[in-house]
Amino acid sequence: MPNAYISGSGAYVPPRVVTNDDLVAQYGIDTNDEWIQQRTGIKERRYAEAGVATSDMALEASKQAIEAAGIEATDLDLILFATLSPDHHFPGTGVYLQEKLGLCDAGKFVGCMDIRNQCSGFIYSLATAASMVQSGMHKHVLVVGAEKHSSAIDLSTRGRTVSTLFGDGAGAVVVSATEEDRGIRGWTLGADGRYADELCQKVWDISKDQFLDLDEDGNGVVKPDMMFAHMNGRRVFKNAVQRMIGALMEVCMQQGIIGNDIDLFLFHQANKRINEYVAEQLGIGPDKLVHNIERYGNTTAATIPLLIAEAERDGRLKPGMKVALIAFGSGFTWGATVVDW
Repeated sequence: MPNAYISGSGAYVPPRVVTNDDLVAQYGIDTNDEWIQQRTGIKERRYAEAGVATSDMALEASKQAIEAAGIEATDLDLILFATLSPDHHFPGTGVYLQEKLGLCDAGKFVGCMDIRNQCSGFIYSLATAASMVQSGMHKHVLVVGAEKHSSAIDLSTRGRTVSTLFGDGAGAVVVSATEEDRGIRGWTLGADGRYADELCQKVWDISKDQFLDLDEDGNGVVKPDMMFAHMNGRRVFKNAVQRMIGALMEVCMQQGIIGNDIDLFLFHQANKRINEYVAEQLGIGPDKLVHNIERYGNTTAATIPLLIAEAERDGRLKPGMKVALIAFGSGFTWGATVVDW
Protein backbone atom coordinates (compact mmCIF):
# COMPACT_ATOMS: atom_id res chain seq x y z
CA MET A 1 0.00 0.00 0.00
CA PRO A 2 1.52 3.38 -1.00
CA ASN A 3 1.93 6.23 1.42
CA ALA A 4 0.21 9.55 0.75
CA TYR A 5 2.33 12.67 1.09
CA ILE A 6 1.92 16.37 0.35
CA SER A 7 4.02 16.86 -2.76
CA GLY A 8 3.26 20.53 -3.37
CA SER A 9 1.50 23.51 -1.84
CA GLY A 10 0.22 26.88 -2.98
CA ALA A 11 -1.49 29.97 -1.61
CA TYR A 12 -3.30 33.03 -2.90
CA VAL A 13 -4.79 36.07 -1.18
CA PRO A 14 -6.37 39.06 -2.93
CA PRO A 15 -4.23 42.20 -3.15
CA ARG A 16 -6.71 44.45 -1.33
CA VAL A 17 -5.79 44.85 2.34
CA VAL A 18 -8.55 45.87 4.77
CA THR A 19 -7.25 46.93 8.17
CA ASN A 20 -9.25 47.17 11.37
CA ASP A 21 -9.22 50.93 10.97
CA ASP A 22 -10.60 50.51 7.44
CA LEU A 23 -13.62 48.68 8.85
CA VAL A 24 -14.40 51.86 10.80
CA ALA A 25 -13.50 54.43 8.13
CA GLN A 26 -14.88 52.67 5.04
CA TYR A 27 -17.82 50.72 6.43
CA GLY A 28 -18.80 52.73 9.50
CA ILE A 29 -18.56 49.78 11.87
CA ASP A 30 -18.55 50.86 15.50
CA THR A 31 -15.35 49.14 16.61
CA ASN A 32 -11.64 49.87 16.87
CA ASP A 33 -8.28 48.29 16.20
CA GLU A 34 -7.47 47.69 19.87
CA TRP A 35 -10.78 45.93 20.53
CA ILE A 36 -10.38 43.57 17.57
CA GLN A 37 -6.73 42.76 18.20
CA GLN A 38 -7.27 42.16 21.91
CA ARG A 39 -10.04 39.62 21.31
CA THR A 40 -8.91 37.96 18.07
CA GLY A 41 -5.32 38.88 17.22
CA ILE A 42 -6.44 40.14 13.81
CA LYS A 43 -4.88 43.31 12.40
CA GLU A 44 -6.04 43.08 8.78
CA ARG A 45 -7.62 40.79 6.23
CA ARG A 46 -7.93 40.58 2.42
CA TYR A 47 -11.08 41.25 0.39
CA ALA A 48 -11.46 40.14 -3.21
CA GLU A 49 -12.91 42.58 -5.72
CA ALA A 50 -16.33 42.27 -7.30
CA GLY A 51 -16.29 39.76 -10.14
CA VAL A 52 -13.75 37.48 -8.44
CA ALA A 53 -15.19 34.07 -7.55
CA THR A 54 -14.02 31.56 -4.96
CA SER A 55 -12.88 29.29 -7.81
CA ASP A 56 -10.74 32.11 -9.26
CA MET A 57 -8.72 32.36 -6.06
CA ALA A 58 -8.57 28.57 -5.84
CA LEU A 59 -7.16 28.47 -9.36
CA GLU A 60 -4.15 30.61 -8.42
CA ALA A 61 -3.35 28.53 -5.34
CA SER A 62 -3.86 25.29 -7.27
CA LYS A 63 -1.48 26.29 -10.07
CA GLN A 64 1.23 26.94 -7.48
CA ALA A 65 0.62 23.61 -5.75
CA ILE A 66 0.68 21.69 -9.04
CA GLU A 67 3.92 23.36 -10.09
CA ALA A 68 5.50 22.71 -6.68
CA ALA A 69 4.51 19.04 -6.95
CA GLY A 70 6.39 18.81 -10.24
CA ILE A 71 3.38 17.60 -12.19
CA GLU A 72 0.95 18.91 -14.80
CA ALA A 73 -2.72 19.60 -14.14
CA THR A 74 -3.53 16.69 -16.45
CA ASP A 75 -1.75 14.35 -14.02
CA LEU A 76 -4.46 14.95 -11.42
CA ASP A 77 -6.88 12.11 -10.71
CA LEU A 78 -9.33 13.91 -8.42
CA ILE A 79 -10.20 17.39 -7.12
CA LEU A 80 -11.46 17.90 -3.56
CA PHE A 81 -12.73 21.41 -2.90
CA ALA A 82 -13.42 22.56 0.67
CA THR A 83 -15.47 25.74 0.99
CA LEU A 84 -18.47 27.29 2.72
CA SER A 85 -18.61 30.11 0.15
CA PRO A 86 -19.10 28.29 -3.16
CA ASP A 87 -19.41 30.16 -6.45
CA HIS A 88 -23.10 29.17 -6.50
CA HIS A 89 -25.40 27.10 -4.31
CA PHE A 90 -24.98 24.40 -6.94
CA PRO A 91 -23.20 22.92 -8.82
CA GLY A 92 -20.18 22.34 -6.65
CA THR A 93 -17.25 24.71 -7.08
CA GLY A 94 -14.82 21.90 -7.87
CA VAL A 95 -16.21 21.59 -11.39
CA TYR A 96 -15.57 25.30 -12.05
CA LEU A 97 -11.99 24.84 -10.90
CA GLN A 98 -11.61 21.76 -13.10
CA GLU A 99 -12.62 23.75 -16.18
CA LYS A 100 -10.41 26.73 -15.25
CA LEU A 101 -7.41 24.42 -14.87
CA GLY A 102 -7.89 23.44 -18.53
CA LEU A 103 -8.71 19.83 -17.78
CA CYS A 104 -11.90 19.76 -19.84
CA ASP A 105 -10.13 21.14 -22.91
CA ALA A 106 -7.48 18.45 -22.42
CA GLY A 107 -10.13 15.72 -22.22
CA LYS A 108 -9.22 14.90 -18.60
CA PHE A 109 -12.59 14.67 -16.86
CA VAL A 110 -11.44 13.90 -13.34
CA GLY A 111 -13.89 13.54 -10.48
CA CYS A 112 -14.69 16.64 -8.44
CA MET A 113 -16.04 16.65 -4.89
CA ASP A 114 -17.02 19.64 -2.75
CA ILE A 115 -16.60 19.09 0.99
CA ARG A 116 -18.78 21.33 3.14
CA ASN A 117 -17.26 21.08 6.59
CA GLN A 118 -16.51 24.77 6.99
CA CYS A 119 -13.40 25.46 9.09
CA SER A 120 -12.66 21.72 9.35
CA GLY A 121 -13.14 21.23 5.62
CA PHE A 122 -9.46 21.05 4.72
CA ILE A 123 -8.72 18.35 7.32
CA TYR A 124 -11.73 16.33 6.16
CA SER A 125 -10.55 16.74 2.57
CA LEU A 126 -6.98 15.79 3.40
CA ALA A 127 -8.15 12.60 5.12
CA THR A 128 -10.29 11.77 2.09
CA ALA A 129 -7.42 12.41 -0.32
CA ALA A 130 -5.02 10.28 1.73
CA SER A 131 -7.53 7.43 1.76
CA MET A 132 -7.93 7.61 -2.01
CA VAL A 133 -4.18 7.58 -2.58
CA GLN A 134 -3.44 4.88 -0.02
CA SER A 135 -6.08 2.67 -1.62
CA GLY A 136 -4.04 2.70 -4.82
CA MET A 137 -6.93 4.13 -6.86
CA HIS A 138 -5.40 7.59 -7.34
CA LYS A 139 -1.85 8.87 -7.68
CA HIS A 140 -2.34 12.65 -7.42
CA VAL A 141 -5.26 14.40 -5.67
CA LEU A 142 -5.67 18.18 -5.60
CA VAL A 143 -7.02 19.40 -2.23
CA VAL A 144 -8.20 23.00 -2.11
CA GLY A 145 -9.55 25.24 0.64
CA ALA A 146 -10.88 28.58 -0.61
CA GLU A 147 -13.28 31.23 0.62
CA LYS A 148 -14.75 34.56 -0.46
CA HIS A 149 -16.34 35.75 2.77
CA SER A 150 -16.42 39.47 1.98
CA SER A 151 -19.49 39.11 -0.26
CA ALA A 152 -21.56 37.41 2.44
CA ILE A 153 -20.80 39.13 5.75
CA ASP A 154 -22.73 41.95 7.39
CA LEU A 155 -20.31 44.85 7.09
CA SER A 156 -22.15 47.02 9.59
CA THR A 157 -22.14 47.57 13.34
CA ARG A 158 -24.99 45.08 13.58
CA GLY A 159 -22.76 42.31 12.22
CA ARG A 160 -19.42 43.29 13.75
CA THR A 161 -18.95 40.23 15.98
CA VAL A 162 -18.72 38.11 12.82
CA SER A 163 -17.63 40.51 10.08
CA THR A 164 -14.45 41.59 11.88
CA LEU A 165 -13.19 37.99 11.85
CA PHE A 166 -13.29 36.88 8.24
CA GLY A 167 -11.22 37.40 5.12
CA ASP A 168 -10.80 36.00 1.62
CA GLY A 169 -8.13 33.64 0.35
CA ALA A 170 -7.23 30.21 -0.96
CA GLY A 171 -4.73 27.45 -0.28
CA ALA A 172 -4.07 24.18 -2.06
CA VAL A 173 -1.95 21.05 -1.79
CA VAL A 174 -1.35 18.04 -4.01
CA VAL A 175 -1.51 14.69 -2.20
CA SER A 176 0.55 12.12 -4.07
CA ALA A 177 1.50 8.46 -3.78
CA THR A 178 4.99 7.47 -2.66
CA GLU A 179 6.84 4.37 -1.56
CA GLU A 180 8.98 6.49 0.76
CA ASP A 181 8.44 6.26 4.52
CA ARG A 182 6.73 9.64 4.86
CA GLY A 183 3.40 11.35 4.49
CA ILE A 184 0.00 11.60 6.15
CA ARG A 185 0.21 9.11 9.00
CA GLY A 186 -3.25 9.20 10.50
CA TRP A 187 -6.15 11.40 11.37
CA THR A 188 -9.21 11.77 13.52
CA LEU A 189 -12.46 13.46 12.50
CA GLY A 190 -15.42 14.37 14.68
CA ALA A 191 -18.69 16.26 14.82
CA ASP A 192 -21.35 17.24 17.35
CA GLY A 193 -24.58 18.19 15.61
CA ARG A 194 -26.18 19.31 18.88
CA TYR A 195 -24.45 22.65 18.31
CA ALA A 196 -25.18 23.02 14.60
CA ASP A 197 -27.08 26.27 15.09
CA GLU A 198 -24.42 27.92 17.25
CA LEU A 199 -22.43 28.92 14.16
CA CYS A 200 -24.55 28.96 11.04
CA GLN A 201 -25.91 30.87 8.06
CA LYS A 202 -29.47 29.85 7.22
CA VAL A 203 -30.25 31.88 4.12
CA TRP A 204 -31.07 28.73 2.11
CA ASP A 205 -33.82 27.25 4.32
CA ILE A 206 -35.12 24.37 2.23
CA SER A 207 -37.66 23.36 4.92
CA LYS A 208 -39.88 26.29 3.90
CA ASP A 209 -42.49 26.20 1.15
CA GLN A 210 -40.25 28.67 -0.65
CA PHE A 211 -36.68 28.86 0.60
CA LEU A 212 -36.96 32.66 0.37
CA ASP A 213 -39.94 34.82 1.24
CA LEU A 214 -41.31 36.59 -1.85
CA ASP A 215 -42.64 40.10 -2.22
CA GLU A 216 -45.68 40.93 -4.37
CA ASP A 217 -43.49 41.03 -7.49
CA GLY A 218 -41.98 37.61 -6.80
CA ASN A 219 -38.63 38.97 -5.66
CA GLY A 220 -36.85 37.18 -2.86
CA VAL A 221 -36.82 38.92 0.53
CA VAL A 222 -34.24 37.89 3.12
CA LYS A 223 -34.17 39.21 6.67
CA PRO A 224 -30.73 40.00 8.10
CA ASP A 225 -30.87 37.22 10.70
CA MET A 226 -31.29 34.72 7.86
CA MET A 227 -28.96 36.34 5.34
CA PHE A 228 -25.87 36.66 7.53
CA ALA A 229 -23.91 34.28 9.72
CA HIS A 230 -24.82 33.87 13.38
CA MET A 231 -22.27 32.88 16.03
CA ASN A 232 -22.45 32.11 19.73
CA GLY A 233 -18.88 33.20 20.42
CA ARG A 234 -18.63 31.93 24.00
CA ARG A 235 -19.83 28.45 23.08
CA VAL A 236 -17.60 28.31 20.03
CA PHE A 237 -14.54 29.29 22.10
CA LYS A 238 -15.25 26.70 24.81
CA ASN A 239 -15.90 23.86 22.38
CA ALA A 240 -12.99 24.79 20.11
CA VAL A 241 -10.53 24.52 22.97
CA GLN A 242 -11.97 21.22 24.19
CA ARG A 243 -12.22 19.57 20.78
CA MET A 244 -8.87 20.76 19.42
CA ILE A 245 -7.06 19.46 22.47
CA GLY A 246 -8.98 16.18 22.35
CA ALA A 247 -8.40 15.66 18.63
CA LEU A 248 -4.67 16.29 18.92
CA MET A 249 -4.34 13.91 21.87
CA GLU A 250 -6.35 11.25 20.02
CA VAL A 251 -4.25 11.36 16.86
CA CYS A 252 -1.03 11.31 18.90
CA MET A 253 -2.21 8.24 20.82
CA GLN A 254 -3.21 6.63 17.54
CA GLN A 255 0.32 7.13 16.21
CA GLY A 256 2.08 6.24 19.48
CA ILE A 257 3.69 9.67 19.87
CA ILE A 258 3.59 12.53 22.36
CA GLY A 259 3.45 16.28 21.86
CA ASN A 260 7.21 16.68 22.17
CA ASP A 261 7.64 14.46 19.10
CA ILE A 262 5.91 17.09 16.95
CA ASP A 263 8.13 19.74 15.38
CA LEU A 264 5.47 22.16 14.14
CA PHE A 265 1.79 22.81 14.90
CA LEU A 266 -0.51 24.35 12.30
CA PHE A 267 -3.83 25.31 13.92
CA HIS A 268 -6.87 26.55 12.05
CA GLN A 269 -6.76 30.35 12.19
CA ALA A 270 -10.16 31.23 13.67
CA ASN A 271 -9.03 33.24 16.66
CA LYS A 272 -5.48 33.72 17.86
CA ARG A 273 -6.65 33.72 21.48
CA ILE A 274 -8.18 30.25 21.07
CA ASN A 275 -4.94 28.93 19.57
CA GLU A 276 -2.80 30.53 22.26
CA TYR A 277 -4.98 29.03 24.98
CA VAL A 278 -4.83 25.56 23.40
CA ALA A 279 -1.06 25.86 23.07
CA GLU A 280 -0.76 26.94 26.70
CA GLN A 281 -2.84 24.00 27.90
CA LEU A 282 -0.71 21.56 25.90
CA GLY A 283 2.62 23.15 26.74
CA ILE A 284 3.39 24.05 23.12
CA GLY A 285 6.09 26.70 22.87
CA PRO A 286 5.70 29.68 20.53
CA ASP A 287 8.61 28.43 18.41
CA LYS A 288 6.51 25.44 17.36
CA LEU A 289 3.30 27.32 16.54
CA VAL A 290 2.66 29.08 13.23
CA HIS A 291 0.21 32.01 12.92
CA ASN A 292 -0.94 34.22 10.05
CA ILE A 293 -4.37 35.29 11.33
CA GLU A 294 -3.06 38.76 12.12
CA ARG A 295 -2.65 39.33 8.34
CA TYR A 296 -5.52 37.36 6.82
CA GLY A 297 -8.20 36.89 9.47
CA ASN A 298 -10.22 33.70 9.40
CA THR A 299 -10.27 32.29 5.86
CA THR A 300 -12.13 29.17 7.06
CA ALA A 301 -11.22 26.16 4.86
CA ALA A 302 -8.22 28.05 3.48
CA THR A 303 -6.38 28.74 6.74
CA ILE A 304 -4.37 25.53 7.08
CA PRO A 305 -3.28 25.20 3.42
CA LEU A 306 -2.30 28.89 3.52
CA LEU A 307 -0.19 28.15 6.60
CA ILE A 308 1.39 25.12 4.91
CA ALA A 309 2.36 27.07 1.80
CA GLU A 310 3.74 30.02 3.73
CA ALA A 311 5.64 27.84 6.21
CA GLU A 312 7.24 25.95 3.31
CA ARG A 313 8.18 29.14 1.49
CA ASP A 314 9.75 30.82 4.52
CA GLY A 315 11.66 27.70 5.56
CA ARG A 316 9.84 26.96 8.82
CA LEU A 317 8.40 23.73 7.39
CA LYS A 318 11.22 21.44 6.31
CA PRO A 319 11.48 17.87 5.00
CA GLY A 320 11.78 15.36 7.83
CA MET A 321 9.62 17.34 10.24
CA LYS A 322 6.65 15.83 12.04
CA VAL A 323 3.73 18.25 11.70
CA ALA A 324 0.32 18.36 13.39
CA LEU A 325 -2.67 20.00 11.67
CA ILE A 326 -5.73 20.74 13.81
CA ALA A 327 -9.07 22.44 13.03
CA PHE A 328 -12.44 23.16 14.62
CA GLY A 329 -15.47 24.84 13.13
CA SER A 330 -19.16 25.09 12.43
CA GLY A 331 -21.20 21.96 12.83
CA PHE A 332 -19.55 21.62 15.30
CA THR A 333 -16.87 19.68 13.41
CA TRP A 334 -13.21 19.07 14.09
CA GLY A 335 -10.23 17.10 12.93
CA ALA A 336 -6.51 16.54 13.38
CA THR A 337 -3.80 14.77 11.45
CA VAL A 338 -0.09 14.08 11.82
CA VAL A 339 2.14 14.36 8.76
CA ASP A 340 5.76 13.27 8.35
CA TRP A 341 7.04 15.91 5.97
